[in-house]
Amino acid sequence: MSKNITPYKDSELGKKEQVTQMFDTISGKYDNLNRVISFGIDIKWRNKVLKIVSDKKPQTVLDIATGTGDLAILMTKTSATKIIGLDISVGMLDVGKQKIQHLNLTDKIEMVLGDSENIPYSDNYFDAITVAFGVRNFETLEKGLSEILRVLKPGGVFVILETSVPTRFPFKQGYHFYTKNILPLIGKLFSKDKVAYSYLSESASVFPHGEALNNILRKVGFIDVKHAPQTFGAATIYSASKN
Repeated sequence: MSKNITPYKDSELGKKEQVTQMFDTISGKYDNLNRVISFGIDIKWRNKVLKIVSDKKPQTVLDIATGTGDLAILMTKTSATKIIGLDISVGMLDVGKQKIQHLNLTDKIEMVLGDSENIPYSDNYFDAITVAFGVRNFETLEKGLSEILRVLKPGGVFVILETSVPTRFPFKQGYHFYTKNILPLIGKLFSKDKVAYSYLSESASVFPHGEALNNILRKVGFIDVKHAPQTFGAATIYSASKN
């Protein structure tokens, strides 16, 4: 199980409310931050997610924790005729809606305010579901994954892109130095909310990855569970299906 790390240690709010507050605060800087933190490699990772989803030729796609809509926008390159971006942060959704309008994609993508642990769609609704850098923000991981399983069609594909921790020398040592010393400095440049960037680093370091997350997916009920480490293990792509 994952440790329930929260952004604001002295807050009386629950994790879900804290995560919402955090992303509302940093929404305007989030896209630029992503590019800088990952040196732009996150674009390559997202394209690999696109390939997995495209191969399934989906008609309906749900992108959970869509944020500013980067992955939802990428999903327009699939065969999907209906793409939903779901997020709990109004601030992130507002930025995403502006991007979608600028790209003239409002007829293909709908941005919806909602919670991954209470998805506002019926059982067996989506052909494909994606989450990029979002599952570690779930308040209750297994509850969120169970909801995803519920709304996924039998035979549909579920793809997670999430940060992970390299395990081999020297990448493990380099990763820890970067997240402890460099990432906080980047955070200070992008936002006054220093807490947010400490949380992003800390939550990634304790979140289950590799076979540990595979086992949780299987426990919830997913089948055909696979994972593929990316860039020496700095991120991992997981895929799974439903009976």
